[in-house]
Amino acid sequence: MNRILSRLFILTVAALAVLGVVSPASAATSPYCGITWGSQQKQAGQGIQGPITDLRAGRNACFDRLVVDIGGPASTAVGYRVEYVDRVTHDGSGAYLPLRGAAALQIVVLAPGHNELGRPTYEPADVAEAVDVAGFDTFRQVAWGGTFEGQSLVGLGVRARLPFRVFVLPGSPSNGVRVVVDVAHHW
Repeated sequence: MNRILSRLFILTVAALAVLGVVSPASAATSPYCGITWGSQQKQAGQGIQGPITDLRAGRNACFDRLVVDIGGPASTAVGYRVEYVDRVTHDGSGAYLPLRGAAALQIVVLAPGHNELGRPTYEPADVAEAVDVAGFDTFRQVAWGGTFEGQSLVGLGVRARLPFRVFVLPGSPSNGVRVVVDVAHHW
């Protein structure tokens, strides 16, 4: 009787696999969209590139993207530090930057949000909602934390602690660079 039940079980699992209800073990272990980024701190570069001129976001089939536009001569040496934190805090005051979402990415770009005369080069209409991310899969909120001692803070509220990557894209020789933060929709 056990032998019959065992064979019946194997046939049932095989039939479910053929129908796509049960996937093979190899599919369960492959990364989402081939993403292998991880969720540990990422940092690079040093010094100041030029002032931040804009924040914007976009959606992709596998990830949400935040772009920090930086003016000045094009270079890939712009510095950044991006990491998950319990609470995003301002460098100067230590004040908490509240964010929606189950996880918070603290994005520090080594570039000011003002020019050499102290005039703002980036001023969102609402610092708590610097970029509209309504309807995004992963992003919940983008908040502008301002500039302190030549570095700028952006708080990114996300759905969960998910894999992310950070890289710099060059612009034209006179049009600065972009710091790009991609956060995957799933692991």
